[in-house]
Amino acid sequence: MESLTNVQQQLYDWLVDYIRENQHSPSIRQMMKAMTLKSPAPIQSRLNHLREKGYIDWTEGKARTIRVLHTPEKGIPILGEVFAGGALEPVVDAPDFLDISGVELRPQDYALRVTGDSMIEAMIADGDIVIMRPVREPDRLKNGTIVAARVEGAGNTLKYLHRRGNKVILKPANSNYDPIEATAANVQIQGMLIGVWRGIGGSKR
Repeated sequence: MESLTNVQQQLYDWLVDYIRENQHSPSIRQMMKAMTLKSPAPIQSRLNHLREKGYIDWTEGKARTIRVLHTPEKGIPILGEVFAGGALEPVVDAPDFLDISGVELRPQDYALRVTGDSMIEAMIADGDIVIMRPVREPDRLKNGTIVAARVEGAGNTLKYLHRRGNKVILKPANSNYDPIEATAANVQIQGMLIGVWRGIGGSKR
């Protein structure tokens, strides 16, 4: 499907969460409040774009009939590996899906298998699956947030994020590893940690 703008994605994500939780669609006023808008016009415009792009539909002339057309596949995609050590090139094979029923997720959330032990003191071990959420405004992340980051010329890594001027420092949670330092322009924050899954049928936290 055609990609969404940031504001369209924000409304779509909110609609998916609301409809999943309440089993009915919200009113325009509720959408205005959620998107912190004072006029219905921007909401109607975003809804029309979502409909044109095939993400939602509704019954003309009837209120609260918005339907999400493409419910995400059960579970979340495991998009490869992230290296809890130095950095590792990502795996690009077709994704498996991790079924974590009962965990509140957003449509864009995804999972990565952990390779290495550099985050062991954060209770993230080799073989764990980390559940990640894409970050729209990485510059606003707090120092100390655990992120999956792509370092230009090195690959992907899972670390604590810290910023110092125009430098990004990716710190491990294992004293046997050194931090990775790079200029901010050479680091792409791909997601922030929202959970960890340990083993088949294992625990989530």
